[in-house]
Amino acid sequence: MEENEKPVEQETVGETEPEAKEEKAAEPTPEELLAAEKDRYTRLYAEYENYRKRSQKEREALYSQVKSDAVTSFLPVYDNLERALKLGCSDEAFLKGIQMTMTQLEGVLEKLGVKPIDAVGQPFDANLHNAVMHVDDESRGENEVVEEFQKGFTLGDKVIRFSMVKVAN
Repeated sequence: MEENEKPVEQETVGETEPEAKEEKAAEPTPEELLAAEKDRYTRLYAEYENYRKRSQKEREALYSQVKSDAVTSFLPVYDNLERALKLGCSDEAFLKGIQMTMTQLEGVLEKLGVKPIDAVGQPFDANLHNAVMHVDDESRGENEVVEEFQKGFTLGDKVIRFSMVKVAN
């Protein structure tokens, strides 16, 4: 034999190659193909539903955060109107205008779902109140809020501003 010549393989009659048998056995049936496609579709649909639900939750959380931020920016106006009402005024028309403005602002806050936190006379709750002063008063109960310096507010279940209070005992 020369170097460039390759030896000729001899075929034997009657023998089949094992690879050919495996290929025929590995070919999926139409039922198996359908089941595989149905499984793929089910998984894809589940992924889409999870994505849709997650996106909805993210949108709701973002809306809630933006709403909370907007309301928080109006709270100093509420505080100033409240101070003006406490001071009083000799001009009845001016005082009436401040009262009307305060009533309108309270209505807008209520419409947005903002609720004031009740503080005076309530037991101190660190989840709602921010104690800035303490006073010993035997006529008051243990950890009772006796004075409110700044009104607190909630938006839904979230506290957007804690009540600044004085606590007894």
